[in-house]
Amino acid sequence: MNRIVRREEMAGGRMVLNEIEAPKIARVAQPGQFVMLRANESGERVPMTISDINPGKGTITIIFSVAGWSTALFKTLQVGDSYENVVGPLGRPTEVEAAGTAICVGGGTGVAVLYPIAKKLKNEGSRVISIIGARNEELIILREEMEAVSDELLVCTDTGTTERNALVTDLLAEVLERETPDVVVAIGPVPMMKRVSEITKPLGIKTTVSLNPIMIDGTGMCGSCRVEVDGQMRLACVEGPEFDGHKVNFDLLMERLHSYRDEEMQALEVHGITEIHQCKMEEEARKKEREMVLE
Repeated sequence: MNRIVRREEMAGGRMVLNEIEAPKIARVAQPGQFVMLRANESGERVPMTISDINPGKGTITIIFSVAGWSTALFKTLQVGDSYENVVGPLGRPTEVEAAGTAICVGGGTGVAVLYPIAKKLKNEGSRVISIIGARNEELIILREEMEAVSDELLVCTDTGTTERNALVTDLLAEVLERETPDVVVAIGPVPMMKRVSEITKPLGIKTTVSLNPIMIDGTGMCGSCRVEVDGQMRLACVEGPEFDGHKVNFDLLMERLHSYRDEEMQALEVHGITEIHQCKMEEEARKKEREMVLE
């Protein structure tokens, strides 16, 4: 059993932060790795990338949004409650090393995954330019934390309720007009990571993305987390979750992520949730798909 020692609701209650007692994991975990959590004996195993590590306290921190039955169940847990299981650290640590200039691009809950990587880059001496965004200002998370580990922080929203009314990819394109970084790290909705990779590929800029396919066991045995990278099937749970964004088949990944959308919505209705946030770029991609079918 792993007890929750701190809980915060973020983004108007749409996201939840849990700091969890897990001393063995906290001693060895590295940025980029994840854990598998289970709320109770009948719960599903859910992968969550670690957003912060405190070896001294023996805790790890996760941040999640409600996207299905299990995360809705996670949201009911309060300080003092415990997860039935927390297994990890799993996956490969981030392989991003010190660079002259690194651009870190995060969207939505992806900022929680991006934060420890940006922090690592900064600690290793990189100049860090961070770009974070969400649908509106209320959904921006970890702004102060990202500002603390960045030499420059750019914030945008779809609605223009903060500094810029733009997509993170728009701001990335603007930054690339004035300088060429050594590496770009992009974490967030799949359409956003796809677009970032499309922008950087012609420029030959190394681009790392963190993938979020369906996972069951987190050890590579079930094969559900397979993704296509450079024309080959790879297992995200043991060979990732980070991959070269220029080699990922994002279209196949999005298709697989939508496999259980109807079942997920039915499960959410049990918790009284009838709508979940979608990335604006994902909405646009799905609109184009529908238009192509009609043609």
